[in-house]
Amino acid sequence: MKKAIYILAVLFQLSCFSQNKEVLYNFTSIPQSSLVNPGADVSYKFYFGVPALSGVSANMGSKSFSAYDLFADNGVDFNDKVRRIVSRSSNNDKTQVNQQLELLSGGFRVGGEESKSYISFGVYQEFDFLMYFPKDIGVLALDGNRDYIGKLFNLGDVNLRAEVLSVFHVGFHKKVSEKLVLGGRAKIYSSGANATSTKNSGYIYTGKNEGTANVYNQIISSDLEVKTSGIASFTKDEYEGNIPGDIAHNTFFNGSLGVGFDAGITYYFKENLQFTASVVDVGFIKQSKDIETLTYKGYYEYEGVNPIFSVIDEPENVFDDFEKAIPRDTLYNKYTTWRPVKFYSSMQYSFGEYRSDEDCNCKGKVGRRYLNAVGGQLFLMTMPRAPFTAFTVFYKRSIFEKLDVKATYTFDSFSKKNIGLGIAGTIGKFNIYALVDNLLEYKDVTKANSLAFQFGFNFVFQDRED
Repeated sequence: MKKAIYILAVLFQLSCFSQNKEVLYNFTSIPQSSLVNPGADVSYKFYFGVPALSGVSANMGSKSFSAYDLFADNGVDFNDKVRRIVSRSSNNDKTQVNQQLELLSGGFRVGGEESKSYISFGVYQEFDFLMYFPKDIGVLALDGNRDYIGKLFNLGDVNLRAEVLSVFHVGFHKKVSEKLVLGGRAKIYSSGANATSTKNSGYIYTGKNEGTANVYNQIISSDLEVKTSGIASFTKDEYEGNIPGDIAHNTFFNGSLGVGFDAGITYYFKENLQFTASVVDVGFIKQSKDIETLTYKGYYEYEGVNPIFSVIDEPENVFDDFEKAIPRDTLYNKYTTWRPVKFYSSMQYSFGEYRSDEDCNCKGKVGRRYLNAVGGQLFLMTMPRAPFTAFTVFYKRSIFEKLDVKATYTFDSFSKKNIGLGIAGTIGKFNIYALVDNLLEYKDVTKANSLAFQFGFNFVFQDRED
């Protein structure tokens, strides 16, 4: 049982990456770039995305190990593989899984043909998972406490959150002047299922009494809790529904509600020197549907020989004492969760100017384009212990009038060799884009530490005179 629990935790660790969309950010050939900066300098008469295909993204990977390390057919015992992973992991290793599916999206200009004001709207589904690697719990589950007399096993290593939600949003952005673009977006969150366990503390300790061969002092001090919303009914014996279908229904029609906003800016110091910044998902959800909080709080101390848990030793008395000292309680209080706030910023220098009388390609500067752009991006995201930070350098190139590429190199705590590539093209009014991170990892995905991709299809319409 203890190995099964820890292997489950290891498998969760196989899916870790950040929510950083470094290739999409400020890639204004793609309408969805306004989702990561509502103040992005994009323009169009109107656009709409292909339903359920305008924005599909997923991130997966691992900081500490790859699938090859765990499942390779190399003659190494599986338990030894797990033990190696545990030994080189840290309780500061983060696990991040994020998946998004844009179900509906669109936007249009308001205020007449000369206006520079735009409204955008849409609905997307999102799954978000974050976990810190439970190092001490893993060691205890694999090896027990025999070789760790005098060590405190930290129960505070248990730190995770997971959520399935839908987001309904409407945004507005305006080109205030030739130098300044401002934008904002209002959001309504609907959470179909949430699990949060981030405020835990306590320890497990085993000490040996001096002058004795096998008399031990064992202490468990526990302050653990897990809060859930939209999940409790699925664990009941009388439940006979379909879990995926019920979660989907709750996510869009019967979820716990919350509100949030995004804000962004683009500013031109010069015509070819651009600064951007945005803050995304400043908001909260009031978890109120099908709520349940489980707590294990108390202090248990046992002194004597290590119990063998046989009939002679009457183990039921030991378990009874433990359950009385650290009872499992169930509460039904509403609670609030905050969305992970993301901050982006960039500086971009463009060069290689040329002019064209053909249709605008969503770059905001009517009749003027630059062949090349270089710059840097900063990304920050709130997490329970410390913010996640990433820095990206990029190069953008317009290959043809309606075909653009962006290459990135990102440095973060997950990878030091993250090379990304994005391509966006328009055929007639049909816009297609594909973005990929960690290109070097695709040589052998079983050895990959992280993989991420995004693609989508839109229809974009411009004024003929643009």
